[in-house]
Parts: sequence; C-alpha cells; structure tokens
Amino acid sequence: MALLILISGVLLLLLLITVAKLNAFISLVVVALLVGLGNGMEPMHLIAAVNKGIGDTLGSLILVLGLGVLLGALLTETGATRQICNGLLRLFGPARAKIALAITGFAVGLALFYNAGFIVLIPLVFVVARQTGLPLAYLAIAMAAPLSITHGFLPPHPGPTAIAVLFKADLGKTLLYGLCVAIPALCLAGILFPEFIKKIKTAPPPGIFGSEQTIGQSLPGFGISLFTALLPVLLMAASAIAAAWSSPHASPLVRILHFVGDPGMAMLIAVLFAILFLGLFRSVSVKTLMDRTSGSISAIATIVLVIAAGGALKEVLIQSKTADAITQFFLNTSMAPLFLGWLVATLIRIAVGSATVAGLTAAGIVQPLIASMQVKPELMVLSIGAGSLMCSHVNDTGFWMFKEYLGLSIGDTFRTWTVMESIIGVVGLLGVLLLNAVL
Repeated sequence: MALLILISGVLLLLLLITVAKLNAFISLVVVALLVGLGNGMEPMHLIAAVNKGIGDTLGSLILVLGLGVLLGALLTETGATRQICNGLLRLFGPARAKIALAITGFAVGLALFYNAGFIVLIPLVFVVARQTGLPLAYLAIAMAAPLSITHGFLPPHPGPTAIAVLFKADLGKTLLYGLCVAIPALCLAGILFPEFIKKIKTAPPPGIFGSEQTIGQSLPGFGISLFTALLPVLLMAASAIAAAWSSPHASPLVRILHFVGDPGMAMLIAVLFAILFLGLFRSVSVKTLMDRTSGSISAIATIVLVIAAGGALKEVLIQSKTADAITQFFLNTSMAPLFLGWLVATLIRIAVGSATVAGLTAAGIVQPLIASMQVKPELMVLSIGAGSLMCSHVNDTGFWMFKEYLGLSIGDTFRTWTVMESIIGVVGLLGVLLLNAVL
C-alpha cells in the first residue's frame, strides 16, 4: 500500500508541475503532505516531519548556496569571467577556441548556477564565433556542456550538494569522485560531440552580440581570475585528500585543512578573496561591489525553496515508513541500486524537466537503499545527478534558452542540446559504475 501511495504521489507531482503549471515548491510540499496523510500519519506529526526535513536540509546548505551565488556575481561584475575566457583563447589559440570555451565553462560553472553561467558566457561565445569564424552551435555546445556537468555532478552546486546532504555523503569525496566522472563527460560531450554538429545552422536574434559591463577601468589578471573561480574546489579537494591520507587529528595542518575545506568555509574564503583581489586591490570599493552583487542573492530564492521541499518529502517518506517499504521492495529486485537511482532520476527528468526537482525527488525515493544495500552514498549522488541531466526537451528551461539564444529550430535543438545532455547522463552512469567496481 505504501508503494502505491508513493507512485500516486509521484504521478500527482508530475501532473501538478507539467499540467497544472504549479510552482515546484508548492507541488512538492502538497505531495509530501498527501503521502504522509495517505500513510496514516497524525497531522501534527506530519507537520513536524515536514519542518524537520526542511530544517535538516537547509541547515547545512544555505551558507553554500548564498555565498556561491555571491561569488558568481563577483566574478561576473569584476570582469574575471571574461578574462578567464580571453586568457584561455590566448593560450590555446583561435583554432582551439572550443577547448578554451570548455575550460572557461568548467571554471565558471563551479561558481555559477547553470542559467546564470549560460547568460554570462553566451555573449563571449558570440564574440569568439565572430573573431574565429567557427560555427556558433559548435562553440555554444563546448561552453554549455561543462556548465551542465558541474550543475549535475560537482559540489558546491546546489543539486549534488543537496542530494549529498540527504544521503549524508562526504562532500569532499563527492567532489573528487565527481571530477573523475566529469572529465570524461566533458571530453565526449564538450570536445568530441561538437565536431558532429558543425553544419547546424543558427539564426541568433539581431543585437544579441552584447558586451559585458564590468566594474573598474581594466580587467583583473587571468591568473587571479581563474584562481578565484577555482579556490572553493581547491580547498574542498585539499580537505578530502587530507582526510583520505591521515587522521583528522593527526596534525594542526590537517585540522586547518578540514576547517577551510568545509563547503561553507571554502565559499566564504573565496568570496572574501574575490572582494580583496578582484575589488579592493583594484581600487573598487566594497560598497560598489555590494551594490552590484547583493541583488544576486535573490536569484537563489526559488531553488532554495525547491531544495527545502525536497527535504520535506524525504523526511515524510522516512517517518511514514514508506522508506522501509521501498527498501523491502528493492531488496527483492536484481536491479543495481546505482542504476536504479539513475533510472528514477531520468524518468522524473523526462516528465518534469527540472534537473534539480528530478534529482531531489529521486533521492527521496531511493534514499533507503543507501543503508540496506551498502552503496557508497557519494556514488549514489553522482548516479542520480547523471540521471537528472538525461533527455532534456521542451519542458526544460535550459532547452529553450539554448534554442532562443542561438536561433535554432526545434529539431536542431534536439540534435544539439538534447543529445549533449544525454551524452553527459550516459557517460556519468558508466563512470559511476566503473568507480563502484574499482573502489
């Protein structure tokens, strides 16, 4: 009965979002309440479970989200993003502009949400296309693929970070494993695949070739721009490596690395570093920086609510004993849990469109398998992240952004954007299964 209620709840969630066009946050909360009531939970117990799920999820996440979007705004407003791209173009040369844009997308994608990163980088794609004469779709895919990869696989991005919190996965290990999966996905989807779409015709809207207006009279240096963008990842990776090779209390250095490698602390250090080296040391006042970037915090309001609602659904599934029923059901199946997580996320992604909603909903459904089947939670985070990127189509805002900015037909958007997303999803699953076999 509990499984039937859950399936009905997931179907209702899809209908509320796709047919009724209800906000994903409201839809998730409504479904969480109905699933709890359907399983006989007392109303006050149900409300307490919803509040606990929201609090537990956001308690360890809100600092990362807020500081992450602020760091992205600082990189954009100071011109660091543009300088990263310009420096890589000089390094690789115009003929390898695709590689330059892919690396730029990866670096910027670590600090920006997908939509924000796309909007920041797409003008640079147009400029590079005009300067080099290379096809626009060819360059745009090279830029968009790493943005999608970081969005699906790598903390401190909100999707994988929120799922890691739900699964109690180690964020440092999730990042290291995620990089192992991300690199081959980038090579195939962002470097190799564009070679097959060079003949795709684009017709971007007139006047789309904009330029980035930046703070200050000159751009910051390439080295400091790239280092600032990568600083949170470097700190988190250093902490994870220290944890793997020594006891947390082995030495003061190890304890310091654990402290600065905490995701919230890593983001805070990067933001302060950006304020100093991209702002104050270039004669840009803190007030000017804050005026230009403080509004970026509002950009995470929707995603914070969706993540919170996903945590509420997870907690209701646990306290209503639905989680136990899921565990018992899948204990009797031969389907590998990593593949199952990927499949559930893929199906929800196809139905709903949102990668974040797909990932969080799938995480709530398969979360009980972590303890019962001895699956590494970090790998489950990545398998669900890979599934949440699969088969993007007309119900995904990313699909329409790519189509409209480049002026593509629906068919060509499927042949470029949708295929790219699916390559990332499949390579991600294969990479996770390989990691599971060798770890």
